[in-house]
Amino acid sequence: MEEIKKAVRLSMEELIKEADLKSGQLLIIGCSTSEVAGEKIGKGSVYDIGEAIISAALSVLKPLGIYLAVGCCEHLNRAVIMEREAAEKYGYEIVSVIPQPKAGGSAGTAAWKLLDDAVAVEFAACHAGMDIGDTFIGMHLRHVAVPVRLSVKNIGSAHVTFAKTRPKYIGGSRAVYEIN
Repeated sequence: MEEIKKAVRLSMEELIKEADLKSGQLLIIGCSTSEVAGEKIGKGSVYDIGEAIISAALSVLKPLGIYLAVGCCEHLNRAVIMEREAAEKYGYEIVSVIPQPKAGGSAGTAAWKLLDDAVAVEFAACHAGMDIGDTFIGMHLRHVAVPVRLSVKNIGSAHVTFAKTRPKYIGGSRAVYEIN
């Protein structure tokens, strides 16, 4: 578990820097604890792994004021768990469901227990994300997602990918853009 926590903390630190995340922004984690444990996605949920990942992420994000969002599995239609304060800030509609390891996933369940005032929402548009085990977090990123390559490639047995987002470029060839 310590190796998992270490990899998550390093990933969070690198992603925050690469995505230039600010206080009040949202970072989503999609996570298959089954994949981390070396099983097929959805076939071997491990709550202790979910708790290790979420607690490690929160240890980095909370002091910076960055909100954590955690994607649930398909049994909850990919609902997102986050702090009530974040849901209200971004105007997300809160839905009535409590994730469980076999219906929402272990990471979603851990987030529900570890966040100060957890709620579920159906949709989020996050500023950056970490996808552990190829769970497809793209549906919960802002519209222009950009892949990010970081030093961490795997957490446990799970493949890990990262993304940041940027504002849309509109207006065509005569437009002037502020490039981040």
